[in-house]
Amino acid sequence: MYLEVEATHVMWPVLVKEQQMAITKAKKQDILAKLEGIKKEAESVVFVQFKGVTVKDTTIMRRALREAGVGYFVAKKTLMKRVFGEGYEGTMPELEGEIAVAYSTDAIAPAQKVKEFATKFKDTVAIAGGLFQGVWRNKEEMTTIASIPPLQTLRGMFAQLLNSPRQRFAVVLSEVSKTK
Repeated sequence: MYLEVEATHVMWPVLVKEQQMAITKAKKQDILAKLEGIKKEAESVVFVQFKGVTVKDTTIMRRALREAGVGYFVAKKTLMKRVFGEGYEGTMPELEGEIAVAYSTDAIAPAQKVKEFATKFKDTVAIAGGLFQGVWRNKEEMTTIASIPPLQTLRGMFAQLLNSPRQRFAVVLSEVSKTK
């Protein structure tokens, strides 16, 4: 922001640093209530580290997360630590930089969706850790969890596994009938 300062009949532009206002107590209470709701309702929570993401990319990411049933919320790390700091097994991962929370009632969806955007926006979005089934997970563990195929794919793989012996048996019978 520039202010013009008058100094003996000449206007000089002076660069003034903008000050950030502290969050009001009421706003903090609202944020804490939202984080408490996330803690109670979510099956899985992923801490998302972001830096330098454009507004356009953030909008695209939020829309895709919302369509997948994943919530996305940005809050101060101190408030996150206050809400999520106790009641879970293990140690809370180190939260460095700007952090957001991706959460869902689906245990795997937040990690999968954040991983998609972490690969799309390599230098700006990353998984910083999270909570999975009541246990703190570090960055690597959450990335591994994100690699689990979606439920529909797992069901298809299971059905294929069940049908595989039957298919092989049918092929063998077919081959045997050809020889006779």
